[in-house]
Amino acid sequence: MSTDPSEPAARRTRLTPEREAELYEAVLAILREVGYDGLTMDGVAARTHASKATLYRQWKGKPELVASALRHQKPVKLADIDTGSLRGDLRKMACEVDDDRMAQDAALMRGLGHAIHTNPDLLQALRDLLILPEHEGLRAMLHRAVDRGEVAADNPAIDFIPHMMLGAFIARSLIEDKFADSAYLSRYIDAVVLPALGA
Repeated sequence: MSTDPSEPAARRTRLTPEREAELYEAVLAILREVGYDGLTMDGVAARTHASKATLYRQWKGKPELVASALRHQKPVKLADIDTGSLRGDLRKMACEVDDDRMAQDAALMRGLGHAIHTNPDLLQALRDLLILPEHEGLRAMLHRAVDRGEVAADNPAIDFIPHMMLGAFIARSLIEDKFADSAYLSRYIDAVVLPALGA
């Protein structure tokens, strides 16, 4: 038996990006099939031909795995957007979304709604891995707009833009029974968000 100390470290190396993406796709597929409560680490392991030890080594548990899968499948990360103008940034955020994927994601999030409110660990994982990074990306976008002189630094609406954007997704589904597609988000940005910021 080899006593090379590098071997255990090699076995603990992270998954390849391709393998990680494959696992995330499987997690989302299982979520759509059976919901959060029906998803198990055993089920993910069986579907992906991975060991449970691998899953727990990469993610602490089911909440972190689900939140990571949801973050991974986002078409665009806010931290990667910088067009040189606030309107350009916001429109890129809205228009980079594939409407078919958005419809699937909206249905998935509706299905997760109950689980989010009854599983504190899932809520915390979503905040830590999905919501807060996007919130920080949006805040950075707004700070750049302030630095460019597009938005007044003391505009009170700045603190509420994350709430407004999230509200757009939730409200359209509740009021119109439609998901917030790219055309709707573009209109919302021009009619609500930019005027609120005086931009």
